[in-house]
Amino acid sequence: MRFIAFTGSKEVGLDINLRAATPRAGQKWIKRTVLEMGGKDSIIVDSDANLDAAVEGVAQAAFGFSGQKCSACSRAIIDEKIYDVFIERLRDRVAQITVGDPATNPPMGPVVSDKAYKSILQYIEIGKKEGRVINGGGPAKEAGDGYFIQPTVIADVAPNARIAQEEIFGPVLAVIKSRNYDEALQIANNTEFGLTGAVYSTSREKLERARNEFYVGNLYFNRKCTGAMVGAHPFGGFNMSGTDSKAGGPDYLLLFTQAKSVAEKVGEAGPLNHNMTTQTEPSR
Repeated sequence: MRFIAFTGSKEVGLDINLRAATPRAGQKWIKRTVLEMGGKDSIIVDSDANLDAAVEGVAQAAFGFSGQKCSACSRAIIDEKIYDVFIERLRDRVAQITVGDPATNPPMGPVVSDKAYKSILQYIEIGKKEGRVINGGGPAKEAGDGYFIQPTVIADVAPNARIAQEEIFGPVLAVIKSRNYDEALQIANNTEFGLTGAVYSTSREKLERARNEFYVGNLYFNRKCTGAMVGAHPFGGFNMSGTDSKAGGPDYLLLFTQAKSVAEKVGEAGPLNHNMTTQTEPSR
């Protein structure tokens, strides 16, 4: 096997990377890896943002698919000038999300397994000690039997708190207050991950700063941080989020091939066959 493509957790991805870097008996090639791992994705909401759009974007990105997306918003970083009003509006918006069988209740279904269910509830208990619960906070018993968890928003979370740093992969959102835009960018960059992020602001200058200073593989302006479109916004992150291989982009397929460069001195052989095709050695 010459090539490994993986999507999953940081821990498994790093183990694959380590194993792939260790040559085996008889191996004469370097194994290449494409790794798509975790995230701890932030949405920055600046004081000049369209609040209605920001609240909707944060809610959708945090609780779509029950937060079980590596691109999901798990941290909302809000300017202190609008923090209280944003919290109030977000609380009202999240309160409208119903939980149940996704076949009949599209807003939010269960989490994937008993293991995930227990892990997420443990993080919620940690979050109760690290911040103030304004939505949810436990199992969604009203949804019936199954791994149903309430969409949970925890405010007043410190940037370095566990629920602000560790990937939960469930419907849990940490809300962090920033003093200004400079601090918001610093907070957004203070995790080991670098997958997705978003900024809500009406200032072109601030958006351009984020383009250069918000270190994620997929960055969105004035929209949610989920929903990358194949061919339009190729997807992949760096740091501990992966190898930034950009699935859905025009160069992604080439990662699965080996390029060969051929040069020839003209005039030493017969005429060129124009029906020749480019040769690549497939991954095995």
